[in-house]
Amino acid sequence: MMAIKLFQRMSRSRISGVFIWVSVVSLHLCLYATILYISSEIHRILWIITSVYIVKNSVSLKLLIDHVNITMNCLRNQDLLCARSHVSGIVRRRVDELGEGHVASAAIESLYESLVDGFTSPLLYYVFLGPLGALLQRIANTLDSALGYKDPGYREVGWFSAKADTIINYLPARLTALLEIMTCPLIKGSIRRALEIYLRDRGATESLNAGHPMAAASGCLGVRLEKINSYTIGEEYCLPDWRDIRRGVTHIIIIVIIYILLIYLGVNIILSLVY
Repeated sequence: MMAIKLFQRMSRSRISGVFIWVSVVSLHLCLYATILYISSEIHRILWIITSVYIVKNSVSLKLLIDHVNITMNCLRNQDLLCARSHVSGIVRRRVDELGEGHVASAAIESLYESLVDGFTSPLLYYVFLGPLGALLQRIANTLDSALGYKDPGYREVGWFSAKADTIINYLPARLTALLEIMTCPLIKGSIRRALEIYLRDRGATESLNAGHPMAAASGCLGVRLEKINSYTIGEEYCLPDWRDIRRGVTHIIIIVIIYILLIYLGVNIILSLVY
């Protein structure tokens, strides 16, 4: 992050944004590729430990779930100030005037969007590109979080980071939405309803990717997800409450377990084809 801020001060043009992205990504990938190579030369066990460390740091979901659970408990205890305080750490919006429903919506939106950014996407790239693939996705997502804002100070310099993140997460966002829909019955949701809302509202968000997991979640949970003056998904439903957050967390955990099993099967199939 210090390197990002240093490069950012140099210029705020699109060219500088490309330079920042390529420089940061190249630096990290070269460094960790070297570490992996040295580890493999010493002992294969050390390479495995290093790979696990890289993947572990590329996957980020537990902290988010913790924040969401705290927000849920605040709402359950009717402590709106507490809920606003905790949800403010996981969303890019002003929360100081949000009511219970919109706070719950923000928590659920962030939960499902981050399922892609912090879990399904890095693991998918791990399957095809190894630990450096997972690391690439994490770095790209971090750069987008640091620079990909729409305000004048970041619009130009963050343009490339935002585009790169969109491209990298394009397929994972859609696969994750499909997995959400298929697992709806496990939280007493409807596949048909989830599919209807998904096909109708997946393009409601400005982001090309974020609307996919959120629209599938809206239909599966039967709730309206809404960012005021920006988008509304599942407009025919009511805004969520703390119970819907709890169902969402349960849904995420189920998806995580199933996805890990699918990744395990995928890795074994690829290894059997290679060897």
